[in-house]
Amino acid sequence: MTDVQNQPTKCPLTISSYTLGTEVSFPERVRIAAERGFDGIGLRAENYWDALSDGLTDEDMLRILDAHDIKVTEVEYITQWGRAEDRTEAQQDKERTVFHMAKLFDVKHVNCGLLEIIPEDEIVVALRELCERAGDIIIGLEFMPYSGVPDLATAWRVCEASGCWNAQLICDTWHWARAEQTAADIAPVPAERIVSIQLCDVREAPYIKLRDESLHDRLAPGEGYGDTVGFAKILRDHGVKPCVMGVEVISDAFVATGLEYAANKVYTATKKVLDEAWPELSPKRD
Repeated sequence: MTDVQNQPTKCPLTISSYTLGTEVSFPERVRIAAERGFDGIGLRAENYWDALSDGLTDEDMLRILDAHDIKVTEVEYITQWGRAEDRTEAQQDKERTVFHMAKLFDVKHVNCGLLEIIPEDEIVVALRELCERAGDIIIGLEFMPYSGVPDLATAWRVCEASGCWNAQLICDTWHWARAEQTAADIAPVPAERIVSIQLCDVREAPYIKLRDESLHDRLAPGEGYGDTVGFAKILRDHGVKPCVMGVEVISDAFVATGLEYAANKVYTATKKVLDEAWPELSPKRD
C-alpha cells in the first residue's frame, strides 16, 4: 500500500476541532461548520467522548453528519507514545479511541505529536511501534518547536528511519513560523509524505511559553506575521497534495466572541489566502 493510494480526489476544507473550542456539542459543531461552507470538521477524542456522554451513539453521529452533508475529515490527537512509562492505561484508551474514530468516520490519517523530549533513536522505535499499531491508518506526525520533534528536519528523519509507509507528516503554519522553517527545510522531504496542512497565523512577538500561545492565541490565516500565503505557496510549489486542508485557529478571543463569528472569520481569511496561494484548493463558495 502507498500513501498516494490513500489520497482523495478532493481535498476537503476542514475546520479543526479547537477552532470551535471545547464546549460546543457535536450537533452544533457540525451545524456551524456546514452553514459556513466547510467540507469537514476535525474531531478530538475528547469531543467524541463528550458526544457519547451526551447520549449520542456512533450511528447518531453519522446520521447528524449526513443530515448536514458534512464529514469528519480530521481525527486527533495521540500523544505520550514515546516511552513505555508514558503509555498509561488512559493513554492507551485514548489511542484506541482515536483509531476507532478514524475507522468509524473513514478518515485515512490521525494527528499525533510528541511533547516529551527523548533521544531521537528512541523516537524512531516508538514511532515504528505506533505505526504498526495503527495498521492501515496513516500516522500524521506534527512537528512543534516546544516538543520532542521540534522541526521539519527532525520529523522527516524519524519518519524515514522508522521504515513505515504510514509514518507521514503534518505541516502547520503556527509551528512552521515559530520553528523558523523555510523552503530549504522542505526540500529533502518527499511531497507525498506530507498528509495534511493546517492554516493559521501568528502574532509578531512570541510568548515566552510557546505552547501557551499555540493553544490560546493564534490568528486567522493571512492576518498575522507568519506569512501564511508564503507558507502555502512553498508547499504547493513543492508538489504537496494534502488529504486535508485544515484551518486550525486556536483562539480564546474568537471563541469568546461567538462560534459563528469564529467560523465565518477563519473561513473568509482562509479563502483569501488560498485564492492567492493555492487557487485549486480554494473553496468556490463566497
